[in-house]
Amino acid sequence: MTAPNTCPCGTGRAYAHCCGRWHGGPLHLQAPDAQALMRSRYSAYVMGLHDYLLATWHPGTRPTALEPDPPGLRWLGLDVRGHWRDDATHERVEFVARHKLGGRAHRLHEHSRFVREEGRWYYVDGDIA
Repeated sequence: MTAPNTCPCGTGRAYAHCCGRWHGGPLHLQAPDAQALMRSRYSAYVMGLHDYLLATWHPGTRPTALEPDPPGLRWLGLDVRGHWRDDATHERVEFVARHKLGGRAHRLHEHSRFVREEGRWYYVDGDIA
């Protein structure tokens, strides 16, 4: 997929200066907090970057592989509802991601948990609201 001009995560910034720097950056260049990581993961879903999704998923909860996206899946937008820092290594993000499949609109409303290990943030898991 060709990189978009505007980042899919909804910040309004250029992709290259937003989630694109995390997607294609060197290992030392990591999302600075859980919200930035969550936004970059949403953009990765939009762009089909499954390797990035797996690399940013905590090894303790990460699946071995991700299923290919169903044909016709179209991501419509992201709304970050909240971002909380529990301590220096644990943060939470609430978001709603909208998509369309088979002519029907869907929403994923999740309260996600993130952990920071060795300087890197990882998605751990989430509760569907």
